Amino acid sequence: MPARRRTKIVATLGPATKDSIVLDALIAAGMDVVRLNFSHGAAQTHIDMAERVRNRAQAFDRQIGVLVDLQGPKIRISRFKQGGVELTENAHFVLDAALANDAGDNHQVGVDYKSLPHDVKRGDTLLLDDGRIVLLVETVIGQQIHCRVSVGGLLTDNKGINRQGGGLSASALTAKDMADIKTAAAMQADYLAVSFPRSAEDIHLARRLLRDAGGHGGIIAKIERAEALDDIDAILEASEGIMVARGDLGVEMGDAALPPIQKQLISKARRMNRLTITATQMMESMIENPIPTRAEVFDVANAVLDGTDAVMLSGETAVGHYPVKVIEAMDRICLQAEQQREIRVSRHRIDSKFERIDEAIAMAAMYTANHLDVKAIAAMTESGSSPLWMSRISSGIPIFALTPHVATARKVTLYRGVYPVSFVVEHTDHVALNKEAIEELQRRGVVKDGDIVIITKGDLEVQGSTNTIKIVKVGELVELPSQGNASE
Repeated sequence: MPARRRTKIVATLGPATKDSIVLDALIAAGMDVVRLNFSHGAAQTHIDMAERVRNRAQAFDRQIGVLVDLQGPKIRISRFKQGGVELTENAHFVLDAALANDAGDNHQVGVDYKSLPHDVKRGDTLLLDDGRIVLLVETVIGQQIHCRVSVGGLLTDNKGINRQGGGLSASALTAKDMADIKTAAAMQADYLAVSFPRSAEDIHLARRLLRDAGGHGGIIAKIERAEALDDIDAILEASEGIMVARGDLGVEMGDAALPPIQKQLISKARRMNRLTITATQMMESMIENPIPTRAEVFDVANAVLDGTDAVMLSGETAVGHYPVKVIEAMDRICLQAEQQREIRVSRHRIDSKFERIDEAIAMAAMYTANHLDVKAIAAMTESGSSPLWMSRISSGIPIFALTPHVATARKVTLYRGVYPVSFVVEHTDHVALNKEAIEELQRRGVVKDGDIVIITKGDLEVQGSTNTIKIVKVGELVELPSQGNASE
C-alpha cells in the first residue's frame, strides 16, 4: 500500500483553477483544503466555488475543507499618473494621505491608509512592495510623510506598506471583512483566516461576528504583524490555529529572523494543541515553471520537519501555469520528508497531567500506538477533539476520524495525519461498532488480517465523552458485553 501523506496541502483557488477539469485534477492530486482569497472576487462567486468544490470532492469520495481568507486592512500606496515611477537612492519622496488616488508622480504618491501619518515619526523605516523599496522617514508635516529613499527601484500602483518593527494601528477587521464574515457563514466555511491581527481581541471579535452570522468554522490567526508575536500565547489560546504568513511578517521582522520564528511558532502551537499552516512563496517559481527550485524543495521539507499541519500554495495554484504539477510536487516532497525518523517519534506532554478524560484517552492511544506495532487508529468522534489531540503527537500511524457529522469531517482535513471517514452510528452495540469500524478500514485498504488497530470511543452523541480505548487484532475481534454507546 502506498504511503499516506500526513502533512495537508492548502491550495488557493483562482483563475487558473476555475475549469472543472483542473479542479478535479487538483482533488485527484491530493489537495486537502481550498483557500478562498476574499481580497479578490465577489461574494457569490466564492459561495458558488465552495459548493463546486464540495460537490466534486463528493464525487471522489473525499472531504475537502474550505478556508476563507479575509482581506484585512489595505495599508497601501495609491496610484501613479503613469502607472509607476523609478525611485533613485537618496531622492526625496513624499507619502501624502491627502493626495488624490491617481495623482502620484516622481515626487509623491497618495496612501489608502489615511492614518499612516499619525502612526509614523522621524527615524522610522517604511518598506514598500514587500521590502523592495525602503524609505526613511525624515519628517511628518500634516498629512505628508517626507522620506528619503534608502533602497530604490520601480514602484508601481497599490503596493503594500509596512513599518519595520510593526506598529501600524489599522484595525484587523475592516467593514469589508465584517461583510465577508457573513458570506463565510453563509457558505459554512470550515475555517476563517483573520488577516493582520494585533492581539487576541481581534480573534475574539471575528469569532463573535462569525457565530452571530450563523457560522461554526474555526478561526485561524494569520501571524504577519510584529505586534502579534508579543501576544502570541493569547492569540493561540483564542484561535483554532495560526498561519505563519511569511510575507508581511518577513518584511516587518527582517528575512533573517523568519526561520527561527517559524520554528518557534509551530512548536508553540503544537504544545498548545493548535493547528499551523505555513504559507507564502513556498513554490512560487512554479507559477511560471513546471518544476520547483531546490531552495523551494528544502523550504517545504523543512516546514514538514518543523511539524506544520499544512503547507499552503497561493499564486502557484490561483494564477500559475502548472496548478496540478505544483500539488503533485508538494505531495512528493512532503511524503519524502515524513520518512525521517525524528518526526515519527514524540515526547509531547509525556510528563503532563491531563484535565479531561477524553484527552487522557487520546494521549494513551498515541503512546500505545508508538510503542506497539499498530497499523491504524480509529477514533469515533463527534467534535473532532480526540483526533486533534492525537495529531499533536509525532507518529507515522494514520488516525482515522470516524464521524457522522459532515462539518467535523471537513474540519479534520486540516489536522496533520488525520483522515476523515463518514461513519454513521445506528445502534449501541459495542461489538458490532468495533466490527464496522474495522471493516471500514479494511474497505479502504488500510489494514488486513493480523494487523493491530486501536479504537477510541465514548457515549453516543455526547461531545467530549471519549472514555474507552480498545486494542484489537483484525480478524480476531472479540469484546465482552458492556454498557454505553459509542461515539465521542
